Amino acid sequence: MTEFSVIIPAYNEGETIFQNLITVSKTIRAENIDFEIILVNDGSSDNTFAEAKRASGHSKEIRVVHYEHNAGKGTAFKTGFENSSGRYIALLDADLDFHPSQLLKMLNALQQTGADIVIGSKYHTESKVNYPFLRRIMSRGYAFLVKLLFKMPFRDTQSGIKVFKREILESVLPSMTRSKGYAFDVEILLAAYKQCAHIIEHPVVLNFVKNKQGFPLKMVLNLFAETIKIRFKS
Repeated sequence: MTEFSVIIPAYNEGETIFQNLITVSKTIRAENIDFEIILVNDGSSDNTFAEAKRASGHSKEIRVVHYEHNAGKGTAFKTGFENSSGRYIALLDADLDFHPSQLLKMLNALQQTGADIVIGSKYHTESKVNYPFLRRIMSRGYAFLVKLLFKMPFRDTQSGIKVFKREILESVLPSMTRSKGYAFDVEILLAAYKQCAHIIEHPVVLNFVKNKQGFPLKMVLNLFAETIKIRFKS
């Protein structure tokens, strides 16, 4: 069994995915950890698959999983997990708003505290975040909605950096079918919380990728619709 599996869902990240994968690989390899990186190409319509395969040729730890049709972040993560072997599993956004060095700090926190899940939290008092005002407003608004609907004690469900014990994912993932997109983060944390999992928040440094596209209205509406659906079916 591998010590650490880093799952990276990716959709149309062709311009940056090669260098980002190499960065993740070099960062973790420097810590002398037995690891694997699983890039899940979520039906990209650009050259993400080709660039990810090119990166895998430069680093034996990088593996690429590919399917033809875009299915959403939740499906991509579950597919990555099914192809992983790590005792500890990380979720990392492909754009590297969060530098992968933070994964190692979060892994250490999980091991030291005995937690089942460590969430990178933008709202931790020690976090340093740099992202646009509109995104801050949307993020805060969604965090408020999640708090109102689910009463969970942590503040940031959506950050693209989390570390899990394998056992908790084996317990909660098989029963999760309601959300396939970005609301997946809420559903997985809610399922773990209901099982009394030990979940902690960890400070992060977020540096917004300047050339990243904004959130399409359809995606925002789908996120809210999926979230409401989780609430009334949970």
